[in-house]
Amino acid sequence: MTEPAVDRATARKRTPWMVGVSGASGTPYAAAVLRGLLDAGEAVDLVVSRASRLTILDETGIAYRDSHWREDLAAWLARGADGKPDTFQDLDLSDVRHWSAGDLAAGPSSGSYAVKGMLIVPASTASVAGVALGLSKDLLQRAASVTLKERRKLVMAVRETPLSGQTLKHLVTLDEAGAVVLPASPAFYAGATHIQDLVDFVAGRVLDAAGVRHDLYRRWKGELGGGSRNR
Repeated sequence: MTEPAVDRATARKRTPWMVGVSGASGTPYAAAVLRGLLDAGEAVDLVVSRASRLTILDETGIAYRDSHWREDLAAWLARGADGKPDTFQDLDLSDVRHWSAGDLAAGPSSGSYAVKGMLIVPASTASVAGVALGLSKDLLQRAASVTLKERRKLVMAVRETPLSGQTLKHLVTLDEAGAVVLPASPAFYAGATHIQDLVDFVAGRVLDAAGVRHDLYRRWKGELGGGSRNR
């Protein structure tokens, strides 16, 4: 059956951000970035690695499944960083598209598939190594490699400590290839009073690197004591 012309036109205009979630601890960072993109009216293409599904289950109790991804994603994004369900409500997931991590024939595996760039949050050392070496063992790594070769924005929110010498070399390789290496390092000058504030700071910095507007944290204005005044 021929697709309606209006749908084809909409598909041509849609240029999403690709978001990859790797298996590192830090799924609240990914949730905050996704909420920030949706709040900004951005379209999102999402790939959740197989390893990250174990982390999501461990950190949230939610089983993320390809066959029920929309329901599982809604439950995950509604959960606060403190684990409370339904902290965030009325999430519009209509412009989110899910791709299976094992689908190497997916749209984002090709440079001809239009995206604004890619955000990997959190980025495990395995994903860092895979992208730096061009392994493309799954769709997350392949989409990141495509992002680099097409000279699009790639932000990798690395979540690991301490960092080994080999990982540091991989991070330098990524930096030289044009990626933004963004360690998941919360700051305290914004007056954080809750774990969600610290998570939102990192998510906000990821969105800053992507050039996406947000209001996830209080920006530095050159005035000492601003953080304490917010308490």
